[in-house]
Amino acid sequence: MAAAAECDVVMAATEPELPDDEEAKREAESFKEQGNAYYAKKDYNEAYNYYTKAIDMCPKNASYYGNRAATLMMLGRFREALGDAQQSVRLDDSFVRGHLREGKCHLSLGNAMAACRSFQRALELDHKNAQAQQEFKNANAVIEYEKIAEMDFEKRDFRKVVFCMDRALEFAPACHRFKILKAECLAMLGRYPEAQSVASDILRMDSTNADALYVRGLCLYYEDCIEKAVQFFVQALRMAPDHEKACVACRNAKALKAKKEDGNKAFKEGNYKLAYELYTEALGIDPNNIKTNAKLYCNRGTVNSKLRKLDDAIEDCTNAVKLDDTYIKAYLRRAQCYMDTEQYEEAVRDYEKVYQTEKTKEHKQLLKNAQLELKKSKRKDYYKILGVDKNASEDEIKKAYRKRALMHHPDRHSGASAEVQKEEEKKFKEVGEAFTILSDPKKKTRYDSGQDLDEEGMNMGDFDANNIFKAFFGGPGGFSFEASTVQLPSLTTAVPSQQRGDRTDGPKLWDKASPNTPSPCPRKTELGTEG
Repeated sequence: MAAAAECDVVMAATEPELPDDEEAKREAESFKEQGNAYYAKKDYNEAYNYYTKAIDMCPKNASYYGNRAATLMMLGRFREALGDAQQSVRLDDSFVRGHLREGKCHLSLGNAMAACRSFQRALELDHKNAQAQQEFKNANAVIEYEKIAEMDFEKRDFRKVVFCMDRALEFAPACHRFKILKAECLAMLGRYPEAQSVASDILRMDSTNADALYVRGLCLYYEDCIEKAVQFFVQALRMAPDHEKACVACRNAKALKAKKEDGNKAFKEGNYKLAYELYTEALGIDPNNIKTNAKLYCNRGTVNSKLRKLDDAIEDCTNAVKLDDTYIKAYLRRAQCYMDTEQYEEAVRDYEKVYQTEKTKEHKQLLKNAQLELKKSKRKDYYKILGVDKNASEDEIKKAYRKRALMHHPDRHSGASAEVQKEEEKKFKEVGEAFTILSDPKKKTRYDSGQDLDEEGMNMGDFDANNIFKAFFGGPGGFSFEASTVQLPSLTTAVPSQQRGDRTDGPKLWDKASPNTPSPCPRKTELGTEG
């Protein structure tokens, strides 16, 4: 070691000196002092200029490189600062500040292991140096954050990765690698504006950064701007042909675009089965693409609704809004399916969500319609009680009443248990109530429109179902229900001819002119076919 040192001294002595060496040193010192003055005033650009002049005059002075490194660090130019700091310790390995600045540059750029080595060297030279001790701890903290982030990324715990990168970037503000990892995780979390902002900042400094190009493309891809996303992925692959993530994302984007377009084409052509298959295949390409998958689920829900698979359509729309709770089209599609399946409360909830988001006249009307159907659904369904369609004709309503009234008449169930008698009596009353409303055009109109029938002063609990029954069959009664057989009085006893000509208050049981009245045949046979 001693011989080497002596040799270094000899070499230095034989090196030709610049003309007016002492004058150059004095001038260099003057430049350094001016640089220090500007540095103290935080005019780092001028400080940089004067330190550069000092280096030009005396390129072998370690402190000049150290000062310029400090200035470059204040300007955020850490890569250039690292070069100066490394040069300063090459010229003088005992230069503690030089080692500290080198370590600080390494740490700022995200190379925590190299930073640790620099801080360790500074501590070897000055083991009590408080700054070196603290910076060494900071570098180790960054190493730990990196390890945790790597594990959490594998677990897809992207929020924790973002947290770790934020902490690491407090010590390594110029580290592009940490910023890119944070931006990628922000994209995976759906925080696209933040992710794009980070990537754009890097691209402003380095337009060829393949990682930043990939993240920009990833944000567009997840926002369902697939064509633009592909352009960024292709550009990233031009900069780095082996960029694995960009390659996979580009392939997925192209496949997703093709499948979705093929599905849309099949749907427009009315080939719903093929459209369903294509949308299903598209959904299997990339589960991470939330917005595109939400649209695919909604599209498949539309297909299912066309195929009248309404429960499947509701499930698809539900999956769509789980992925994107702002997706109005999915709420509207699901609400319509709820309406079609008479799940009015669910339909109202969806239409309320839509109207709160977009207060249009159309959405308001859809909500009002659903609310009306919900109100109507909570009343007795008179059509269901009679077993007829809502568009049933007057004759169909009469025929249905005749059938249901005879089926539930209390006399027919006189031999049944008290519980059965009570239930049949209730049904008999409801049948009469339903007929009373649906056979009256005015009441039927009010009922169909969802208006309250009580507004007309009609209390549905006051009428007598037996009176309606007697009036409908045109006589005072005389029916005898024994077991499952109904015994009717003779034609002349039940409905005298002179009475049949005089009555005007309802259809006659045996009036052949009425197409809905039964023919005069044994009652036992008629009940047998109805039962």
